[in-house]
Amino acid sequence: MTQTEIVNTTTNSSIIDLETRDVNKHYGDFTAVDNVSLQIEKGSFFSILGPSGCGKTTLLRMIAGFDEPDSGDILIQGNSMLGVPANKRPANMVFQHLALFPMMSVAENVAYGLKQRKVAPAEITKRVNNALESVDLGGSGKKKISQLSGGQKQRIAIARCLVLEPKLLLLDEPLGALDLKLREHMKVELKQMQSRVGTTFIYITHDQSEALVMSNKVAVMNNGAFEQVGTPSDLYYHPETSFVAGFVGDANKWKAKVSQVDAVSCSTQVANGPTLRGKINGKSPIAVGDEVDVFVRPEAIKIVLADSNINEKDNSLQCKVVDLLFNGANSTALLEDTATGKELHVALPQTGEYLGLQKGENLIISWSQDQTHCFKSTQKTNA
Repeated sequence: MTQTEIVNTTTNSSIIDLETRDVNKHYGDFTAVDNVSLQIEKGSFFSILGPSGCGKTTLLRMIAGFDEPDSGDILIQGNSMLGVPANKRPANMVFQHLALFPMMSVAENVAYGLKQRKVAPAEITKRVNNALESVDLGGSGKKKISQLSGGQKQRIAIARCLVLEPKLLLLDEPLGALDLKLREHMKVELKQMQSRVGTTFIYITHDQSEALVMSNKVAVMNNGAFEQVGTPSDLYYHPETSFVAGFVGDANKWKAKVSQVDAVSCSTQVANGPTLRGKINGKSPIAVGDEVDVFVRPEAIKIVLADSNINEKDNSLQCKVVDLLFNGANSTALLEDTATGKELHVALPQTGEYLGLQKGENLIISWSQDQTHCFKSTQKTNA
């Protein structure tokens, strides 16, 4: 897909809440957003995921109306927003720093935008109560902001936007200032809230877990452009680029050179290391002699016990246990490939036979060719 093609996340019968057409933004010689086109259907929870500096916040600010694109168009429900100021757009934004007014009550914070629009007092009371109910804080209107927990403050910031009945709710890394446990809780809260209120959420984050857990669709952004747009499952199990394979979820990665190739798979040789065979991914054709990036997920790798047999078609390595990293159900074994010294992460099943592993122990690991992803490399290696 070229950058000028529209990324359509809709069905034919869907209402398009947001469309961007070939949107560009430059700051001097730096390209922040590079020809981005997409469509987002009404009622979606759509996340834009990428590392710091990839252009995701710049794109969100253009949707919100805080910045104008240098070229291209932004449409909300079919209406161009070019030249429309932020306060006239049917979109509201929740920032990482919530900017709640500490001298006001909860209800006064939520009502602030309505009062600015000179809505009738009776209507304000009704809509504020409805907004607080929608974020599960009904009856909290008289509380002070200082009496709220971090998660409750987050929900009040969202209620303050929802009360204005926007077509789009834009969220710029709103969980970034929360502690880990509260972030985990708020991921579920936000997903359920969006489903309940039905407003289209467009969520910016560099945290892959947030994007995967909450979203219907995710766009992975890199260097100002979209690498891939798809469901969380598509991105995780069927990455289309080397960047997506390495950025979304954990993965072990090798640099290698292609030694054999057929229509759907290839054999690769790691420098001074193993031969690995896997599926050809990406849109660039792969030929013998090409340099490739090879990926495998930690949970795809099996630790082979002494009395087990290895499928001759599987990839396998002899390794040494460097450490065991306990993290409950997400515990992993840190291994070292004895031939190359490469560090590998392997998901550790929660059964006694695996929990008995010891540092320094030698073992064999194996994994299927079908769970090995090979992408043509854009960087040179000495393989």
